[in-house]
Amino acid sequence: MSVKTISGNLLFWKISAVFASLLLVLALVFVLIGSRFSKTYYMAAHQQLYGDIAGHLATFTQPIKNGRPDTTVTHDIIHSTMVANPSVEVYLLDTLGNITDYVVPEATVHMKKVDMDKVHEWLAADDNHRPLGDNPKYPGETSIFSAAPVLENGKLAGYVYAVLASEKQQEILGSLNSDLNFRLAVYIFFAALLGAFVVGVVTFFLITDSICSIAGVVKRFQEGDHTARIRGYAKGNLGVLTSTFNEMADAIVENFEKITATDRFRQELIANVSHDLRTPLSIMQGYAETLAIKRETLSGPETERYLSIVLEGTKKLSVLVDQLFQYSKLESNVVEPQKELFPIGELASDILSAYQLKAEERNIRLKLDAPGTLPAVFADIGLTERIFQNLLDNAFKFTPDGGQISIALSEAGDGVRIRVEDTGVGIAKEYQEQIFERYKQADLQAASAKGVGLGLAIVRKILELHQSSIRVFSEQGKGAAFEFVLSRSDAAPPYS
Repeated sequence: MSVKTISGNLLFWKISAVFASLLLVLALVFVLIGSRFSKTYYMAAHQQLYGDIAGHLATFTQPIKNGRPDTTVTHDIIHSTMVANPSVEVYLLDTLGNITDYVVPEATVHMKKVDMDKVHEWLAADDNHRPLGDNPKYPGETSIFSAAPVLENGKLAGYVYAVLASEKQQEILGSLNSDLNFRLAVYIFFAALLGAFVVGVVTFFLITDSICSIAGVVKRFQEGDHTARIRGYAKGNLGVLTSTFNEMADAIVENFEKITATDRFRQELIANVSHDLRTPLSIMQGYAETLAIKRETLSGPETERYLSIVLEGTKKLSVLVDQLFQYSKLESNVVEPQKELFPIGELASDILSAYQLKAEERNIRLKLDAPGTLPAVFADIGLTERIFQNLLDNAFKFTPDGGQISIALSEAGDGVRIRVEDTGVGIAKEYQEQIFERYKQADLQAASAKGVGLGLAIVRKILELHQSSIRVFSEQGKGAAFEFVLSRSDAAPPYS
């Protein structure tokens, strides 16, 4: 049996049990309400049928004579009435409500007086709104009754008070109600079971089938089908489940792609680093071995030339290791910019001064264009200096001797626009997007010998930490210009 079938059947029985319990509770409530209303209905019907019995007795029997109960006349008539209708118990009251006579076993009468307020209220009410009154046999309990005044010589002599729900009636009603409640409980119990079964089956096909379909899609995704998505069920709780799973699946697939891309990058990084380290190491090793083997026969100038080549190799290795270390920190998001306000013009001037000797050796002209009213920028000084260094190093690589490298600063809304421009070989349009990628140098003259392609990638990463971006403007053979904006506050810098 499959997991889908087991889970579906389990859910089916759970739903069926819930509905069965609910219907059984409703059945019990229905029995209680039905019993109560049947009793109320019976009492109301009895009140309507026998509500005038006290009036008839008071009118036709003249139960009180000379202010006293006439038992010789009334007992036989009242007893006959009670025989014909065992639910009736008749009492004679004086004008104050005291019980003066009755035709019931005396031992069962526990009250000597009834509440006359209820009697007066009963006499004043209509047939549909008659109140309940005292039951002399059950103090504290109320019952339906009938009452009528007894007149003697035109004066009020007392009252006929007839309880319409006698002890005999309660016994009969109790027996009937017990039987009725039992039958109702049995009928409703089986009706509830049938209803629970029908509702459970319908619910199983309407709900569990949808859930099982969703579970099937989730199972496919788990087994490696990353294109599996839940279709339909756009509304309600299933809609929330659908959208949540689909969003989660998209996020997982996206993370898979990122992990795959990162793994691919690591493989490329290892391959490129191995290649770029091997070249200077091989050169250094070759010249070092030559020095060790021929140290006795080499002249002074040759020895110095070999040593300078080895020293230049160590410098290249140092730059390469530094770039790899810097980029790895930026790629892993462990660099947190320490931003502060500082004059960008002074920083650019200091950096150009540091490159002045190198420029003079190659007869390259360095130029700075910075207005005196230029505002300060809010950025990390060390990272901003690294941006300038990488852009200038890139410019020196591809600018021929006798060329020019310039830095231009200008206001740009709520920031400062920085433009680093050279008169080098330029960059073709098809390569301009690649130069900021890892190890993706443009197909420039002697590019393979001039670096590993991390300088501009580091620049872009640093600018991303400053909520900025970099653009390149260039044509093949006409130099290149790199432009970005640093903000004067901690907000994202404007760029136009």
